[in-house]
Amino acid sequence: MVSDEIMLKVENVSKIYRLGEIGGTTLRDELQRLKAKLRHKEDPTKKIGAKNYNKGEKFKALDNISFEVKKGERIGIIGHNGAGKSTLLKLISRVTGPTSGNIYLNGRVASMLEVGTGFHPELTGRENVYMNGAILGMTKKEIDAKMEDIIEFSEVRQFIDTPVKRYSSGMYVKLAFSVAAHLDSEIMIMDEVLAVGDVAFQEKCIRKMRDISMQDERTILYVSHNMSTIRQLCNKVLVLKNGKIEFFGDVESGIKYYYSGVSTELSSIDLTNYKRSSLASGDIKTEYIDFSANASVTKPDNFKIKLIWKSKIDIDNLMARVTLISFSDEPVASSIIKIGSIKSLIRYETKVNIDTQILAPSEYWVNLVLFKFDSNGSEVIFDEINYMLSFSLNDPDHLAWRTDWFGYVTKLNIKQETQPECDLGD
Repeated sequence: MVSDEIMLKVENVSKIYRLGEIGGTTLRDELQRLKAKLRHKEDPTKKIGAKNYNKGEKFKALDNISFEVKKGERIGIIGHNGAGKSTLLKLISRVTGPTSGNIYLNGRVASMLEVGTGFHPELTGRENVYMNGAILGMTKKEIDAKMEDIIEFSEVRQFIDTPVKRYSSGMYVKLAFSVAAHLDSEIMIMDEVLAVGDVAFQEKCIRKMRDISMQDERTILYVSHNMSTIRQLCNKVLVLKNGKIEFFGDVESGIKYYYSGVSTELSSIDLTNYKRSSLASGDIKTEYIDFSANASVTKPDNFKIKLIWKSKIDIDNLMARVTLISFSDEPVASSIIKIGSIKSLIRYETKVNIDTQILAPSEYWVNLVLFKFDSNGSEVIFDEINYMLSFSLNDPDHLAWRTDWFGYVTKLNIKQETQPECDLGD
């Protein structure tokens, strides 16, 4: 039984996917695959050099997790890519079912799992509002009463009677969020969708979610990699790692726990699959980063980092920007490094020494951008990795008075050396 105060109860839930059993190809390909399997021959549709996953291998996306969410709570769900965040929301939204365990819901669920979820592309924005309301069990009269508020909030009044297939991704998000926020549902689920909207609309959405949670006691589950929005909206954080719950508690402790697992326990990080900024072209890929094993500086000193990266193209006047971010998500120090001209298909090694003399005792995250200026003076970003590692400065006597940076960004004193590591051409 679930009490009236408990809106969501996840009990011993696991989700297992079977890899490679469904090919997603044509019927002809599937028949060829079946024929080869019966004859104990290699899959004829497999790409050259690809691994054969048609042997019933399994992947456990969620591993026996349990938690409860009370009425009015705003839960931020964070974790690396592949941790199980989206799978968890799909289970709660009944998009798919758990392999084992139970999920109890105490109310209607409005979900935005991706841009345009639940929208029919051939219907207009107005028609999709009615369709979404009907799915939530609302009557036409109830939807009519909220229609003007939905249109006004969405900022797409001019296009409300246009088929949504002609909407941009930002317009999709604005209307979809407005529908989810205004129609009657006790539980609201969102998966990284606000990353598509503009900054002003993101702030507007966060204020709206906070207001409806406090006034209507609506429960919110919000997945994001943006710790600033997690801090603004949520009053609890759930950290997932490899399908298991690593932490469930207050926001600051949860974010600190999440970032501590990113880098402080390691001396080398593989960045090949690390989530990049959407602004990065991908022409340069930072592959590895090495740093001092405990990522801790007892006295003000140089913090040393070694980056291994490779470019797909020849680039002139390449630059790197290193920015230090405080735990409150404020940039506190930054510097631009001139690397120079680089060649394609060569792996480069960049050694960076960061002078910590200007820093107060605290913990800091390092953001890296590889870029160049075009002929108009605008930045062309090739690779951007945020929160890639953290380090702490522990000397209590050094700048101990400086506990708040007040948005002040000072120049970071950095020395660097870049040289080719090995030739990968031909």
